Amino acid sequence: MRPVQKSNKLADVCYDIRGPVLEKAKQMEDEGHKIIKLNIGNLAVFNFDPPDEIVQDMIHNMHNAAGYTDSKGMFAPRKSIMHYTQEKHIRGVTIEDIYIGNGASELIVMGMNALLNTGDEVLVPAPDYPLWTAAVSLSGGKPVHYICDESADWMPDIEDIKSKITPNTRAIVVINPNNPTGALYPVEVLQQIVDVARQHQLIVFADEIYDKTLYDEAEHTSIASLADDVLFLTLNGLSKNYRSCGYRAGWMVVSGEKKHAKDYIEGLNMLASMRLCANAPGQFAIQTALGGYQSINDLVGPGGRLLRQRDLAHKLLTAIPGVTCVKPKAALYMFPKLDPEMYPIKDDQEFIHELLTEQKVLLVQGSGFNWIKPDHFRVVFLPNTDDLTDAFGRIATFLEGYRKRHGTA
Repeated sequence: MRPVQKSNKLADVCYDIRGPVLEKAKQMEDEGHKIIKLNIGNLAVFNFDPPDEIVQDMIHNMHNAAGYTDSKGMFAPRKSIMHYTQEKHIRGVTIEDIYIGNGASELIVMGMNALLNTGDEVLVPAPDYPLWTAAVSLSGGKPVHYICDESADWMPDIEDIKSKITPNTRAIVVINPNNPTGALYPVEVLQQIVDVARQHQLIVFADEIYDKTLYDEAEHTSIASLADDVLFLTLNGLSKNYRSCGYRAGWMVVSGEKKHAKDYIEGLNMLASMRLCANAPGQFAIQTALGGYQSINDLVGPGGRLLRQRDLAHKLLTAIPGVTCVKPKAALYMFPKLDPEMYPIKDDQEFIHELLTEQKVLLVQGSGFNWIKPDHFRVVFLPNTDDLTDAFGRIATFLEGYRKRHGTA
């Protein structure tokens, strides 16, 4: 029989958050091992529950959720999203500019599919949430990674962005707050990106899924609020701020310079129609979530569970010899660095594999986020404080053994 092979479009696609090391972890669990998972921001498994009013609203409306909805989504949740854009000072958004999707992930792929021809380039941050790089590649485009500068609290390097623009560049992706670094971009940095986009007529894709998960009284600015003469696609959803990952309720807002994008918007409408609609139960949760009590503030504010766990994780990580980490201002992650003199890692996936095998702690290597060197990994600080303390103790033990094996202790 002739072997059946995957599409060539998948040749440059990876999603190591759920990659080979996770498969090894599943195998170990099947063998009876207990794995401490610091690899994925799946809040429900760590007992972060969605607001009860969201759950009750979905249950109450379930009898109305059996039919297809409008391809862009129901009117009421889209109206509530429109009001939310007004709160974020994004001007000129109408109901027709809003698309509800099965999570923001579906809409990321849709936005790239509608835009890119073979060879078109999109500027994507490094490190990034890897779905962005994958979506560009799957759509026939070429992801070009611009550097976020760790020494500047992981801010985008504007000069690096400028140096990587070519005649084929169509768009730039801005992940703010950032996954995996937890960075939050100030208005000055966002305005510089807008200026570059304006000069080169780039579309800005703004991933703002963590815009309420903010620490130390930080404030988030939507980049689309800073200009009317640039085309923005802003993505958000319920998954993180409302602890509702499995509901798959996300949205995309088109704003700014839309007059010259009529053909592109027609493509978005076509793709939205082809998938018929987003899931209806998840849509019923949106209006209640956006208009209700914002319980995320209790989790990230003084005494809140997420704040406590962030602070503990950062303290325990940076107490390990040769480990440094920019303290995140937002989101659910840290992206610590291993001193290459103390940890001469050649293959960071193999490094994470060894940690899993020896200490039964699951992380994701930095290269899984398209980072350029094998000297970082991502940590999720969602487990409770006891489990975090246990996990970082195991990581410290593993790293001590690694230093001894390589003569760098």
